[in-house]
Amino acid sequence: MTEYKDYGFASDAPAHTFNYLTAPIMALLGNDKQQTILDVGCGNGYLAGYLISRGFNAYGTDASEEGIAIAKRTHPTRFYLQDISSGKLPPDLSTIKFDTIVSTEVIEHLYDPEGFIHFCKQILEPSGQIIISTPYHGYLKNLVLSIFNKWDSHMDPLWHGGHIKMWSRKKLSEVLKKAGFSVVAFKGCGRFPYFWKSMVIKAVLN
Repeated sequence: MTEYKDYGFASDAPAHTFNYLTAPIMALLGNDKQQTILDVGCGNGYLAGYLISRGFNAYGTDASEEGIAIAKRTHPTRFYLQDISSGKLPPDLSTIKFDTIVSTEVIEHLYDPEGFIHFCKQILEPSGQIIISTPYHGYLKNLVLSIFNKWDSHMDPLWHGGHIKMWSRKKLSEVLKKAGFSVVAFKGCGRFPYFWKSMVIKAVLN
């Protein structure tokens, strides 16, 4: 089954998540400007463009034709159309082994998250790393959503292209470990502890 592709990108403006994801992602990336980075599910390319503007060797892929068209306006040789479910890189990127994969707020939309992690593993250099963010779910946050009857709005089934997977820190870490990664860092972001909007996990390929 192919993944959903139409996320309605209409401008080069950052997603609202950029405000609280950027600092933890930059901290986890470090200062090595020589690393080759792929932003998988880059949307309109704002994050990858941000990295490029700061001297990082970054590329981006996405399934959205509109998003990639917007991204290419600024960096025409850095962004490529890709259906993640194909398990293949675009031909122009197929010879590159990446040091780092960044994927922000993508895995919660995917039918086959384990296939996605396996794909990332295949295109990484030995000892490469993945930095992945997704909306945070944990006991306290889930309890509050239940008490205040907010699940219908939080996981609205009528949201086209919306979230179809909910992730806890434990479950995402398990999936990464099963695929051969070691989780080395975790950051909650966007709200006070244990009610975070999102979480960012960094894992290194064994």
